[in-house]
This record gives sequence, structure tokens and C-alpha cells, in this order.
Amino acid sequence: MTEISLTLRDVTLRGTVTGSGPTVLLLHAGGERRSVWVPVAAILASQGLRTVAYDLRGHGDSSGKATRLRALADDVVEMIGREPVPIVLVGASVGGMAAIAALAEPAVAHRVAGLVLVDVVPGPEPARVRSWLDFHGLSGRYTHLVDDILGAGPALLATAGALDLPILVVHAGPDSPLSEADVRRLRAANRRVTVARVPAAGHLVARDAPEGLAQLVSAHAFAWQDADPTVERC
Repeated sequence: MTEISLTLRDVTLRGTVTGSGPTVLLLHAGGERRSVWVPVAAILASQGLRTVAYDLRGHGDSSGKATRLRALADDVVEMIGREPVPIVLVGASVGGMAAIAALAEPAVAHRVAGLVLVDVVPGPEPARVRSWLDFHGLSGRYTHLVDDILGAGPALLATAGALDLPILVVHAGPDSPLSEADVRRLRAANRRVTVARVPAAGHLVARDAPEGLAQLVSAHAFAWQDADPTVERC
């Protein structure tokens, strides 16, 4: 593993690179940090993939505050711009929302071979999400960010619907804040969406089922990077 940093205008992001090969950029959930990906990254490295995982702004060893989705998305744009293409983008929960917002820029999306959304889809039912946060005692954390993301739901769904790249939704078990209707809306918006279920995992799939998640990411990453001739390579 190699420790890296990314200094932007208002924050410094700390990250870790593991392995060698095609690049998988890992974006953690809100309230987490990059270390949550260590077991997943180790498995992916053993299978010939290089992973890059940063602490999002306001998390872990990174500076700044996580109050607006746009700021997180701008950071993801910078991360993507610094990596060799094609990239597979993996975002869990808030990290997935930031990934979608970043991909609204066509030049950014062109560098990405595929997107994995880990127990997150754009435009979830706000009442269900808030109920889930209340149940888990999380409603007081990242209040402004949660409000911002839920308010951006329709725009994020439109962005995801317009993406011309494969999208895998990894849906967790009964503890997931996502409803089946949430997932169906995304599938209706974009025909390139597929769904894999990890019923034994809670919302934090990387913690609960790292082996299963790594196998899904690995299988799709190699298939996507081999199959997409439109992605520029360097």
C-alpha cells in the first residue's frame, strides 16, 4: 500500500493506493473512512486490480467539511482526472451520490468504464431514508449534506438516467435504506443498470461482506474495461 495526498483549493484529501493493474476508485459512505475498503482492496489487488481510496472531505484524515454534495462531487472529478483510464468507479451510499454528480460532466464520464453503486441509488424516498437514519441514531450527523442530497434526488436520477455506461447496483439485505421501488426507478431510467443482491449484508456492505463485494467489483471491472471501446486509454 502507498499513502497519497491530493491538495485542492480548499482541502487536502488523504488516500491509499493498493495493487497494480486497471484502476478502481473506491468512495466510502458518509461517516466512514478509506480504511473500510482495506479488505476489499486486498482481494482486488490479488486479482490484478489497482485500487485508489481517499477519505472524503470532512472524513478520516482529510480536511474540510462535508456539507454540500457539489463539493464532494468536485473532489471526485479531481480524483478521476488524476488516474489512468479507464477507471471503474465504486461509490457506497454518499460516495455513490458524489460519483453520480461528478459524472454529470461528459468529459469525466468518458474516463469511466463503469459505475458500481453500493446500496445507493439516486432519488430514494426521503421519508424512508430519514426513518432509517433516525432508527440508527444518525439523523443528527451530516444534516446539511443529507438535506442537500435528498433535495437533489430528481436531478441525480436524471443524471444517472443519461449515463451511457454500465451501472451495477449492489443492494444490501433487510437493513438497506433502499426500497425496491427506488431500484426500479433507476432501472427504468437507464437500461444499462443491473442489480446484484447481497442479502446477508447491512447498508455498509464493505464491512459486512467484503469478499462478496470484491468478487462483484472484480468480475464487472474486467468485463467493463475490456468491452468498452469508447473509453480513452493512456
